[in-house]
Amino acid sequence: ERPFLTLNLVGVISLGLALANLLPIPALDGGRLLFVAFEAVTHRRISPRYEGLAHAIGFALLLALMLYVNLQDFLNPISLPR
Repeated sequence: ERPFLTLNLVGVISLGLALANLLPIPALDGGRLLFVAFEAVTHRRISPRYEGLAHAIGFALLLALMLYVNLQDFLNPISLPR
């Protein structure tokens, strides 16, 4: 029973990461899919310069969000009941 619970947890975490990766945010795979969908609809290729800029800005925003969340975790820890 214990190995099944561990595999179940790993599966749920993997599924959550996969879904988060498909969010339409530049620097994630969902952001790339958004650019591909735009190109498919308009039949025009987006300039690699602008696409790279969008991915760089998206990546910087993701890093800022991760930094903010980690700082909040350290500054305001959750006290668990005993």
